[in-house]
Amino acid sequence: MIDLSGYIGGYGTVSPWSALVEAPARAVIPARRAGEAAQVLPDLDAAVQAAQLRDGMCLSFHHHLRNGDGVLNAVMDAIARAGLGDMELAPSSVFPVHAPLADHMVRGVVAGLRSGYVAGPVAEALAKGALVRPAVLGTHGGRARDIETGRVAIDVAFIAAAMADRAGNLTGAEGAAAFGPIGYGRVDAARAGMVVAVTDCLVDSLPCAPDIPAEQVDFIVPVARIGDAGGIASGTTRIAGDPAGGRIADMAAGLIEASGALCQGMTFQTGAGGISLAVAERLGRRMAARGIVGRFASGGITAPLVSLHRAGLLRELRDVQAFDLEAVHSYRSHTAHVGMSASDYANPQRADAVVNQLDAVILGASEVDMEFNVNVTTGGDGAILGGSGGHADCAAGADLCVIVTRLSARGGRSRIVEQVRTRTTPGRDVDAVVTEAGIAINPRRDALRARAQAAGLPVVTLDEMRAQVPGAVDQGRDECAEGPVVAICEYRDGRVIDVIRGERRT
Repeated sequence: MIDLSGYIGGYGTVSPWSALVEAPARAVIPARRAGEAAQVLPDLDAAVQAAQLRDGMCLSFHHHLRNGDGVLNAVMDAIARAGLGDMELAPSSVFPVHAPLADHMVRGVVAGLRSGYVAGPVAEALAKGALVRPAVLGTHGGRARDIETGRVAIDVAFIAAAMADRAGNLTGAEGAAAFGPIGYGRVDAARAGMVVAVTDCLVDSLPCAPDIPAEQVDFIVPVARIGDAGGIASGTTRIAGDPAGGRIADMAAGLIEASGALCQGMTFQTGAGGISLAVAERLGRRMAARGIVGRFASGGITAPLVSLHRAGLLRELRDVQAFDLEAVHSYRSHTAHVGMSASDYANPQRADAVVNQLDAVILGASEVDMEFNVNVTTGGDGAILGGSGGHADCAAGADLCVIVTRLSARGGRSRIVEQVRTRTTPGRDVDAVVTEAGIAINPRRDALRARAQAAGLPVVTLDEMRAQVPGAVDQGRDECAEGPVVAICEYRDGRVIDVIRGERRT
């Protein structure tokens, strides 16, 4: 029996074994007064007092500075100094830089966590059962839907702003720590009971249009530094340049062309992994050779996509967050590089969401199983690596979903397994898997297989891929031998798609 005590669900159809409980009552916060300018406060301690923070409130943060963010840590330190506890956090993502959060979890300052991605020391703390109740790992689109429908009621949103004016208008495009669009923070600012902007660049008026308008901001806190923009391009956001990665990228680009998606006005997105970024380069070469100009590329925008836009191969970039400093500069400098909210991007209740307009998406994987289910949440050993982010959103919305991954993980473990350790994206939404061993086509995609074979591409089965890693043994997921549930994985529609178990307790 799976223990989901403390799990707050109740959206859509949830798996039969999911025990749902009533959501806690939302704290009452004084409403904004129309026409009032945001109040500038001296520090975060004053903001905690002015926002009337109390035990058990739900607080949100956004992750556009990624592994360079300094705002979440600073705010949580102020909350700890105020003696508050049992807080529910709803950051859009958590990175290794947020390591101090693990201590706040252990000490009870934080009791709950909802996010689309959790990595580093906080993920390790989750596995050890540091939270009072299981964390909830969802998708970026699901988070936007939850906030807009009130399923997740944010009491106070703390918005990092690279620049703010004294009226309360916010931007991520200008300032010493410019990070690009505030795509995730826009949903929070529009729906939170109260909004506190944190900035290290307060000016009389913005030199550009705001990402978040002044009427949504209650308080502004000037600080010495909101973070390090150099931490934006972190982890996997670098192009794979090795021969195996190049071969995978070449095959993936060839498959997209064979599918018919490579055409005038095409739309696509690449993930942040090194091989996915290499696919973008290969697509650019094919587009240039055939005189193709795409309508847009979307998602977390990267330097390869900026290069295609500057070369005239993409008419527009639709950006929910910048993944590197080239994208930050492009957002500031080019009018056709436009920001969008997380809801515009991937809200599953919006037919016009950008993910539903994609001809193709290229995504990574830590594991793929025989049913084409994909895991990007945990490693084969069960360690939490991150989470869906926009993975499941894009796979569901795009006409063609291509997974690119190397055959073997570190330690020689095969990435092609009998059953994924954690299901992040269901196999029904995956069209093909590309590794060094070739291209495996989902059996449901007969037409795609025929096109790939006609193009002379190396079509193989997942079993044949798996056989290329001699001696590989699945770690398995013997639930009886595992520990308590420490995280619940939600699909983009609110259903529980899997759970993550932590270390066994003695």
